[in-house]
This record gives sequence, C-alpha cells and structure tokens, in this order.
Amino acid sequence: MRLCALLLAGLAASTLNWSAPSQAAPAAAAASAEVRLPHISVVSIGKGDPVVLIPGLASPRAVWAGITPELAKKHRVLLVQVNGFGGDPAGANAKGEILSGAVSDLAGYLAQQKIRRPAVIGHSMGGLIGMMLTKAHPDAVGKVMIVDSLPFFGVIMNPGATVDSVRPIAEQLRTMVSNGPLATQAPPNMSLTDAGNARVLEWLRASDKAVAGEALYEDLSTDFRADVPSLAGRPVTIVYAVPSAERSETTRNLYADAYAKVPGAKLVPIEKSAHFVMLDQPEAFASAVKTFLGD
Repeated sequence: MRLCALLLAGLAASTLNWSAPSQAAPAAAAASAEVRLPHISVVSIGKGDPVVLIPGLASPRAVWAGITPELAKKHRVLLVQVNGFGGDPAGANAKGEILSGAVSDLAGYLAQQKIRRPAVIGHSMGGLIGMMLTKAHPDAVGKVMIVDSLPFFGVIMNPGATVDSVRPIAEQLRTMVSNGPLATQAPPNMSLTDAGNARVLEWLRASDKAVAGEALYEDLSTDFRADVPSLAGRPVTIVYAVPSAERSETTRNLYADAYAKVPGAKLVPIEKSAHFVMLDQPEAFASAVKTFLGD
C-alpha cells in the first residue's frame, strides 16, 4: 500500500544513493513526442479509447512497461511522469505544490487534446493524484483504478490519525529524503523479488531528491478520506497487494473500510505481492487491468 511503502521509503532514505545513474527506460514503439508541462510530462502511444497511467513516488513511466504494449493495441495510452522523477529535470516541482500541480497539468492536457473521460489508473502516489483529479474535474474522468493506495496513510499508524498528528513525521521524512546519503539496497516492502527491488532502487536513484522529498511530504500529509465519495458515479476498482495469506483478511478489511463510501467499488487483491504489484505479479496485474477496461 502507498502509505506503508512510502513511509518505509522515507525511513530508508538515509541509505539511498540519490546521485547514482539510472539506465534509460526502454522506448515504447510508435510513441508520440513527449509533451513537457510544468509539473509532469506525457507520452502517448496507440489509438482507441484513452487510458491514463500515473506512476507513484520516484517512479518513471517505465513502471508500466509490462502492460503498455498490449494496451496500445486497443487504446490510446497516456503515460504520465512527474517532473524530477526518472532522471527528468524538476521544472516547477522544485518550488513545491507537486500533487496539485500534476492534477492541474493533467486536466489541462486532457482538455487541450480533447480527450474525453479517459480511464485513469494510478499506482501509489499516482493513485492519490488520480483521486484528486477525479474530485477536481469529475466530468473529465471516466472509470478509475487505484493501485495499492489508501486515501490517508495515517490510519496505518493510528486509526485516529489526523494531518496535524502526521505532519511532524512527514516533515522529518522530507528532510531525510532530501538529504539522504548513499545506499546499496531498496527500501523494504517494495517488491518480493531481487529483480523488482533492483528496479525500484534504480528508479529512486534517478530521482531528484528534493522533488522526491517534497512529494513524499505532500503525499503523507494529504487526507482524502472526506473526499472519497467524490469518486462515486463511475466504475471504481481498487487493486491492493497481499504479501502473505496471513494478511489477506486484515488487508481486505482495511481497503473495504477506506472505500466503503464508493458504491459498487470493486476490490481486487493481488496475492503474493508487495507494493509494486506490476513487478511481482505482472500477469495477475495485467488481468486486473484488462477486466477493469472491459477488454
């Protein structure tokens, strides 16, 4: 889930090598030229009903590489990347307001491109951006898939948590990430495989540390719980990771409670997976996306 994963990512920041080089993400075949906006960039590939893919904290658009080629056979796939992640320059994100800026940029892009009510899929922090986009621009969004992301991370530490009670932790983690020294391993709970953790570490190393720290702070200090009902009125799917059978019921209850005010929301567990479900269980995740899109 976004909250635990991001919290642990922040706590592990003191061992991350933010300055190490990253391998370039493989280019998608027949992709359009990248459109750069103040807070995000967008690459379009394929034709058909539009699908917006929004990655999470410190993740590049390459996180979707496992599903993009197949999706592009039937859909116009819009691959978002937050400026400052994936080796990109920080742009306006150097000044903060990353989440709201991403929402504004994406809404403006969809309007300018005359893209009507796309399906929106967001992982981790990208799930929060997708929720914020739906609330701010309800007529611009069709169906929504939220991948391993809760409306407010504080409930993991304390069911009675508030933004005020969480803010000191978020501030500390922002400082740790922004000033983190070298590292040799990925934070815990990102992936259940060595290969998955290696990719996550690579992506973290490629990110602008100040942008990552600010994005982490904004994510952890944003409470969307009161706005969850704004997701209603459209198909909503919640995909969540279940790393072990022992945690299956507890995790389901957590997500069921979090999205209880979205009538008809569909909960889809991805078994034997950590936070990056698309890396740990690519076939199960691709199947969930396919069902969500009705393909």
